[in-house]
Order: sequence, then C-alpha cells, then structure tokens
Amino acid sequence: MISVEHLTKRYGDFTAVDDLTFEINEGHVYGFLGPNGAGKSTTMNIMTGCLSATEGHVRIDGYDIFEEPNKAKKLIGYLPEQPPLYLNETPLEYLRFVGEAKGLRGAELKKQIEQVIHQTRIEDVKNRRISSLSKGYRQRVGIAQALLGNPKVIILDEPTVGLDPIQIIEIRDLVKELGQTHTVIFSSHILSEVQAICDQVLIIAKGKLIAFDKPENLEKRLLAPNEIIITSDATAEETKEILAGIDHIIDTNMEEKDTKIIEVHIRTDHDNIYEISRAIFFAFAAKGKALLEMSLKKANLEDIFIELTEKSDDTEILENGTVMETTKSEVSDV
Repeated sequence: MISVEHLTKRYGDFTAVDDLTFEINEGHVYGFLGPNGAGKSTTMNIMTGCLSATEGHVRIDGYDIFEEPNKAKKLIGYLPEQPPLYLNETPLEYLRFVGEAKGLRGAELKKQIEQVIHQTRIEDVKNRRISSLSKGYRQRVGIAQALLGNPKVIILDEPTVGLDPIQIIEIRDLVKELGQTHTVIFSSHILSEVQAICDQVLIIAKGKLIAFDKPENLEKRLLAPNEIIITSDATAEETKEILAGIDHIIDTNMEEKDTKIIEVHIRTDHDNIYEISRAIFFAFAAKGKALLEMSLKKANLEDIFIELTEKSDDTEILENGTVMETTKSEVSDV
C-alpha cells in the first residue's frame, strides 16, 4: 500500500530524516513511536506530499507522491498535529468546504459529509462554531475532514495531544474503528497509546527507523530478560542452593526483610516465564520452604522504547523487522 524508500530530509547540516525504508500494508493500524524531535512529523509531512524530500521516494498504492501527486494524494486523508480548522465556521460549513476542495459535489458531497459526521460522532455540534468547541471535538472535526473523499490511507499526527483522559479514550476508540476499513498511520510519543491501538509499531529515533514489528514480537525479540520476584521464609544460603538447581536463571538479587523473610529478584532468559515460575515453586516446596509471595515483571513496550532509543546510534533495521546492533552484541542478548 505504502512504500518508503531511502527517505532523507536535511536542513543544512541537520538530518531530520535519515534514510528511512519500510513497507506498509493495507488494512492495519500502524503507530509511529519516538521521542519528541525524532522525525515523526517530518516523515508524515513528506508522506502526504506537504513537504519535499532531500532524497528517496514515497509511493502510495504505486503512485509516487512527488511525480504523481494528484493521484497519490487522493488516496490520503491527513490530520496534522495542529488541525487546519476555520474557527468561525461550523463543522458542517467547514466539511462542505473541504469536500468541495477534494472534488466532491451534489448528492455525493452531502452523503459523505453525513457519513463522516456520524463516524466521528459530532452530530450534536455540527451547527456550532468550531471556536466554541472543546479540543476533543476539534480533533474529531479534523479527523472528519481527513475521511472525506474516502481515502484508503488515514494519517494522523499526534491526534491525542492536549486532550483530557476521557477525550483520549474516545479518540483511541475512533482510531480502532477506522482501522477496520482504512489503513491508519498515527504518530505518538505515548507508549501506552501505541500499545493499545496498533497492529504494527515503527520506532524512530534521531531520524532513523530502529524497529518495525508487531508489539508482541518486539517484546519477544528485543526485551531484556523477564523478572520474577519472590518472598520466602528460606535463608539466603538455602535460597541460593534451591535456585542453583534451576536452569535459565541468569541473575539473582536478594534482600533480607527481617531475620526470617527474604525477597529475591530473579532474572531469567527463558522464553516462557511461567515455566520458570513453576520450577521455582516446586523447588522451594521440595525443600519444605514456603513461597509467601510470587510476582512476575514482564517487560513492555516502554522497556523496548528505552532500550532501542538509547542504542539508536548503534542499530540497523533488517528486512524482517529484527533490530541488530552494528557495533555491539544483539539487543536480544543484552
């Protein structure tokens, strides 16, 4: 659906986007994740044809965004970080203007306006001036204009910035719904947001693509070892002896809570943390020692983000989405 090849954008000596290459398929929700200044908005502006590239190509369903802009842009609906709204107009007036600018007329224009108003749930405010609307409703109006023309691709740049928690949940739900009928790409630096919505995640740091995969695959391939935390009535020496007989334990950190209770943080490199937990339980039981508490700390997308962005100078992306380091050991071995 979307092909980005060796995309680069320079401003003098500063490289905002650095040789990005990736493919986006039809019918999924993709998240652009990265810290502020990573190059997310610049990349989106280039993909939508709003900004030129220094090098590289962007093709939307086979149409080059620079060589065939009219054909390519008809396939894209775009909401910039700052929605391009006319505050003195009502949503209905504004959507009519945008629809006409996109070439819609007559009954088709009326039909699509009614449809996007219903999709974005702005029926109750469609005749109020946009200047009087909350930021959440303004974002909905911005998404509605992006939907006009029935584009195959919806690109949303930081759609939840500045919204309150209830508005954020509403916009997330709307993005999920749109993902059922469109290819949706949205940028964010909010980790939980990307993890909750996206089928695929692209992580960008310093203008470079450093990871591209499903969230669950990133967890499997890239995260540091999982951690099991136990509280036991065994002594430190007894605990060491018990844990020594269990494979895939790579590190332990013990803390005595009082003379009879010890807390142990156990790190494991096993793919299935539950198998190790089971082995620990039965090993303590075999010695007649009680496990008073056991909890599992499974690394999440936030850990991936920190791990990769800190190492972004030393990583390169492979075709299958796996991240490899160019000067150090593999991230998955850290």
